Amino acid sequence: MGPVSEPIRPARRGRLARSAVAFAVLIGLASYVGLHQTTGSRGTPRCAVGGGDHRYEFTPEQASNAATVSAVGTTRGLPERAVTIALATALQESALRNIGHGDRDSLGLFQQRPSMGWGTPAQIMDPVYAAGRFYEGLEKVPGYSRLPLTVAAQKVQKSGFPQAYAKHEPDAALLAAALTGRTPAGLSCTADPAKGRPGDPRRVRAELIRAFGERAAPTALSGGPSAGRSATGPTVLVVPVRPVAGAGPGADERRGWELAQWAVARAEVLRIAEVSYRDRVWRAGEALGGWSKTSGAPAGGDSVRVRLAE
Repeated sequence: MGPVSEPIRPARRGRLARSAVAFAVLIGLASYVGLHQTTGSRGTPRCAVGGGDHRYEFTPEQASNAATVSAVGTTRGLPERAVTIALATALQESALRNIGHGDRDSLGLFQQRPSMGWGTPAQIMDPVYAAGRFYEGLEKVPGYSRLPLTVAAQKVQKSGFPQAYAKHEPDAALLAAALTGRTPAGLSCTADPAKGRPGDPRRVRAELIRAFGERAAPTALSGGPSAGRSATGPTVLVVPVRPVAGAGPGADERRGWELAQWAVARAEVLRIAEVSYRDRVWRAGEALGGWSKTSGAPAGGDSVRVRLAE
């Protein structure tokens, strides 16, 4: 009696079905990867500094925290080196995220511990306060600006892994150069102005003052009465450029770029749609998130103009 042929047909159909499913999965995966490569990177908000072989990319959350750390340092009259040390420390301790957990009772950007006298948990979770406390400790280190970054940071942090700060120094230096204004238009960010609530001018004003002091309070507001919005047009805050007393040559322009790039770094959080200074303008939603030159008269002049999302 010859072999029975009936069972072969279902088995063959099963193999064919499995092959078809696997092929469909592969096609779907390839389509997803292709779509992600062509559109996903543009659709996901991101920020960057530097270029070429040394480009550092990070999230809007990290950019917002980095801008706060930088602003607190320069407002205290500290040099760019102090900001670099602070940013490298925060990159190591929290990846520039304001996290509510850590080793034992460590919290926040710098993983400061309430039990070690850094402040209350609520205070430490405030990036402005946390950055201020870090700088207070750094200012007590004699000659910190001439010390290796790992040594300066360790004298403040008392970390169990002091050498870990070193790997973040190149990225921190790029961030500091942009956020302190030394590198004009050095920070690029993408944001989606169509998502979320309209920008709140009162909140932006309060955040400017907290980070930079009263000298950064907007001097003018267009687009509506005291509430800051109306149907007549978008809300625009005019932020004066007033360097810290005793700043050297070029301080005006550097301070202007510092304020402008602070606004870009915090655009996602504060719902900022456009920032302009001198002959450059940044607009949320543009594919590359960079600065472009304006035609005609300078956009900002002696002030930084911040337009909020509607």
